[in-house]
Amino acid sequence: MKRIYLLTVIASLLMSPNAMAVEQADMILTNAQIYGHKNADTIAIHNGNIVFVGKAKAMDTYRNKHTEIINLEQAYVMPGFIDNHNHVFEAASEIGGNCELDMDASLEEQIPYLMACSKKAKPDGWLIGYGFSLDAILNEDNRYTPLEVIDRVFPKQPVVFMEQTSHSMWVNSAALKLAGITKDSPEPQGGKILKDEKSGELNGILFDNAGDIIMEIAWNSLEKQFDQSYEGLMIGLEEAAAHGITTIGDGRLYWKRGWYKVWEQAEKNDDLTARVSLRPWIYPTDLMAPQLEFLKKVQSSDHSRLLLVDQVKMYSDGIIINGTAKTLAPYLDTYVPDEPHGINYIPPHQMKNWLEALDKIGFSAHIHAIGDGAVRESLNAVEHIRNKGSKKPYTLTHVELVNLTDVPRFAKLNVTADFQVGSDYVAEHDHQWAEPFIGAERSKALMNPRAIFDTGANVTLSSDWNVHDINPLIGIANSLKMGKTGLPDVHSAINAYTINAAESLGISDITGSITVGKSADFAILEQDITQLSADDIADTEILMTVLQGEVVFDSEE
Repeated sequence: MKRIYLLTVIASLLMSPNAMAVEQADMILTNAQIYGHKNADTIAIHNGNIVFVGKAKAMDTYRNKHTEIINLEQAYVMPGFIDNHNHVFEAASEIGGNCELDMDASLEEQIPYLMACSKKAKPDGWLIGYGFSLDAILNEDNRYTPLEVIDRVFPKQPVVFMEQTSHSMWVNSAALKLAGITKDSPEPQGGKILKDEKSGELNGILFDNAGDIIMEIAWNSLEKQFDQSYEGLMIGLEEAAAHGITTIGDGRLYWKRGWYKVWEQAEKNDDLTARVSLRPWIYPTDLMAPQLEFLKKVQSSDHSRLLLVDQVKMYSDGIIINGTAKTLAPYLDTYVPDEPHGINYIPPHQMKNWLEALDKIGFSAHIHAIGDGAVRESLNAVEHIRNKGSKKPYTLTHVELVNLTDVPRFAKLNVTADFQVGSDYVAEHDHQWAEPFIGAERSKALMNPRAIFDTGANVTLSSDWNVHDINPLIGIANSLKMGKTGLPDVHSAINAYTINAAESLGISDITGSITVGKSADFAILEQDITQLSADDIADTEILMTVLQGEVVFDSEE
């Protein structure tokens, strides 16, 4: 009996908080307000993990002469934000184009901007730029086609301009020639080659994967590509850290552009200021076998690393304003009348095959699905892999239009719905831009996180930076401003940018909440946002960002 009693005492001591005293804290955050811990004011950190959350009076148990003590003066400590869909690699990089057009300019109004770009361009290589809107340069009143206009300014040098969403490219004849695209070329899977309605000639606009193919050629032709990419990545990571983001779900990894090597070097150099789930792009026109070979080489679910590679990025469809989002009912008006329901990058039967093959080598998928047709097809593909026994986390991102019969399937199939609500028009639920394409009734049904949230499904918020603002607080605020279609309360919105996103990435065991044993990932704010109005939430200052117990951003420095 004495022996049993002694073992019980030893066991209880080992399980008690005081048992952690052997792990003296490297850092202690104190005099703080802590999200999810109303009666605590102190967090102790050892080897990058949380070892204590409680009252300051217990702090001495964890401190020694080497412990760094940070008095937060009642600042608000939250779990580090997890941006589930962020193009951090390319968003801040000049390699993706430092020549900007005018988003609102008509076709002829773009000429001065094109001329300015031509003066800055090196004559012996590609010019990459960005910034135009389709409705402005494809206006039916135009006297010339976009191709005729851009060819006048750039008769010889290959040029590609990316529209803000990255789903449209404006190119000149030299670029088309290098890509081998003529008016008689077959359209690539997931892409559209636009032509003038009257003449049948190319008009210089490429949609979706047709544009991606041109951009791939342009990117890989650039000098000092690695160095420029690395510099851009550092700028992007710095911007993420300044907004309290400690984990990023990569928007897409164009691995044939050498992007993986840049990330790999950043990890080796200890330059990462966020945990990143890289998502290699599935190329729609490439064979499956060589892509799987690359994926096998880079796959990693090692949670001790800051780089995780166990999800892919796959596109089901395009976007509504192009007429390339896949819809159940036909478009009322579209730039691609030969595809009245939109297009697929990865057709439904191929997606099922892809998910099955990916599952066998340790990958799940983050799937771009905007139209209700693409959402249904993607859910069908996940249902197929679920029936095969897969338990991996799957996410559909954007999910702008969802048929009512598919809403409950997210919860049933354990599929995350990822939304981007960082723009003013989303907060105001003003989707008039979509009415010419899909009509008033379907436009009003766009962007409804609440419908899926109410089924018990996992819902996340993300930025899609730089399509939307990178600031998670704007996304949280906007999700509340949306009213009946938004998230029900601030805690649900915070969860969507923290623990829910961790679930989507398959890392909720290591981050996403302030929990003993988890990584010390924090966003430290000037105020308790759970007590603020939506407008004030959006304006709250980030004071400090901590990743694995290391300060990666300090507003005072």
